[in-house]
Amino acid sequence: MTTTEPRTYPFNVAEALDLDPIYARLREQEPLSRVKLPYGEEAWLATRYEDVKLVLGDPRFSRAEVLRRDEPRMRPAKPTGGILSMDPPDHTRLRRLVAKAFTQRRVEKLRPRTQDIADELVSGMIERGGPADLVEEFALPLPITVICELLGVPFADRADFRVWSDAFLSTNKLTAEQTSDYMDRMMDYIAGLIAQRRAEPADDLITGLIAARDEQDKLTEDEMVRLAAGILVAGHETTASQIPNFLHVLLTHPEQLEALRADLDLVPSAVEELLRFVPLGVGAGFARYAIEDVEVGGVLVRAGEPVLSSVGSANRDESVFDGPESLDLARAEASHVGFGHGPHHCLGAQLARLELQVALRTLLTRLPGLDFAHSPEEDVDWKTGLLVRGPQRMVLSWQGGE
Repeated sequence: MTTTEPRTYPFNVAEALDLDPIYARLREQEPLSRVKLPYGEEAWLATRYEDVKLVLGDPRFSRAEVLRRDEPRMRPAKPTGGILSMDPPDHTRLRRLVAKAFTQRRVEKLRPRTQDIADELVSGMIERGGPADLVEEFALPLPITVICELLGVPFADRADFRVWSDAFLSTNKLTAEQTSDYMDRMMDYIAGLIAQRRAEPADDLITGLIAARDEQDKLTEDEMVRLAAGILVAGHETTASQIPNFLHVLLTHPEQLEALRADLDLVPSAVEELLRFVPLGVGAGFARYAIEDVEVGGVLVRAGEPVLSSVGSANRDESVFDGPESLDLARAEASHVGFGHGPHHCLGAQLARLELQVALRTLLTRLPGLDFAHSPEEDVDWKTGLLVRGPQRMVLSWQGGE
């Protein structure tokens, strides 16, 4: 199946959660293949689990190099810096400053407040009566409220966050100039919050970053603004997409849903399996550049060549997962790479897990008979033009409610 011409990428369509069958063929016959994205230079695409982990975790691959190259990407805007475009030791320095806020122990302390928020949202749904749009009434406000409280950002400004997040994740909805304008607005907003917290410190993450900047001199002003903005966007967007994604998968796999309803102690393992099973991204992104010749998947990647890592494909690797195309909420196999791997492993992974666990348990407990109001085709509108996949509208109904 080898080819000299690069394949047009990404393979997936945005209006669903299916993983394109070509990934399975590539894993078997051409685990490292050539692809061409809408923008940037050609790249290698890694599709097997071990190859993906190698590219994401090996120091012979660089993220910082994207600032000096024409990074293969799905949108016109080029990366302009920030923690996602750094390598150790600079990346390590910034990550260490905020990692303590996202340890499993610290995050677990947020569970009671997260549960209160989820209960308040569901109570509102019950009071208004169904059917209800799960995205607007639950999936978006839950993680936005949590990350706003953690950072110290006014929840009242959440409408702006949504616009900025869409700009940050846009592939074809906005021009490069429009994206840049929205990003500038977000940076100005964060800079204003930082100035406010300098005058009036609080018990939140922005105040902690200010201390690292002003007292310990570990952050530049620009690094602090970019870091806070990145946490704000990443801290809610993916979870807000995954909540309806998970419900969509469960409702279209009724036997697995009934097993979960019968035993809610399965929720933690169910979340891990759904993270493995759902290919959140439209395609692979955030290329790594080889800084020396490296063999990947039996192919020699030359120094200076970019490699994209398909997390969605890695999570369906037959050599790692038994029956990877099947949903098994009791699965207890190797760890998925849904949160990435290596130095750039998702900083908020534990927070996302907590929010997803609370969301599933609350919805299934308090909304008996939760289901599509009519059918998946009628009740779900999919996002388009973004880096992540998920419903922008998902109308559900239930019987009664507690």
